[in-house]
Parts: sequence; C-alpha cells; structure tokens
Amino acid sequence: MFSKNHLLIFLCWLISLISTLGSLFFSEVMEYPPCELCWYQRIAMYPLVFIFLVAAYKKMNDVFYYAFPLVLSGWIIALYHNLLHYEIIPESAAPCREDVSCSTVYIELAGFITIPMMSFFAFSLLGILLIYFYKKSAHEK
Repeated sequence: MFSKNHLLIFLCWLISLISTLGSLFFSEVMEYPPCELCWYQRIAMYPLVFIFLVAAYKKMNDVFYYAFPLVLSGWIIALYHNLLHYEIIPESAAPCREDVSCSTVYIELAGFITIPMMSFFAFSLLGILLIYFYKKSAHEK
C-alpha cells in the first residue's frame, strides 16, 4: 500500500498524465498546432508521466532529483509563454518565427485560462507537490 508521501507522487503522476493527454487532445483531436514554446513544455512534461509512475510503484524517495529539473524548466518556459501570451513581453521576443505564433489564443475559459496558463498551473502544482514531498521525505530521515 502507498504511504502518504507516495500518494503525493501518485498525484503528481495523475497531473502529468492529464496534462500530457490534454496537450495531445488539443493538437491531435482539436487540431491546434503547438507552437515552439508548447513543444518545449511538452518535452518537459511527457517524461514526467513515466518518472512519477515508476517512482510511485517503486516507492522511490529520490524522485525529486529526477523530476524537479524537468518541472522547473517547464515552469520557466510556461511563465515566459504566458508573459508573451498576455503581451507583457513583446511578441518580437518570441522564439516562434515560422508557422504558429506563440501568442495565438485557441481557447479562453473564464476570460483568462488559456492553453499556456493550463501548462503554467500544471507545472506550478507539480513543483509545489514535489517540494512538499521532498521536505516530508527529508524530515522522516
């Protein structure tokens, strides 16, 4: 049975799985082409599904060291993407030069929840849960 700490990792796995399936739904079913920044965020998110699954199954306490660099890099890219998306940073600073613009709004729920914002929320939540897991695991040692 899972300990309370490893339920946190299972929750991280669930968040990363939903995020991965959501991004695939938007691109493959809804046919919204991902921009360059979206691809970088996917690169950070997709491996987390497997990392958290193995860590939850094997009850690994060192998962923080494997997952946190990906979560942090994804969070930074998502933050930058949102700053571009909400025109806080000018679009001339965007790496998206060809095909798909990084500031294209495909969906907007509740007036502010866009695809980049969903990514930012997911990476933020994963970061918070991982830091909490790390502190609890270190405290138990």
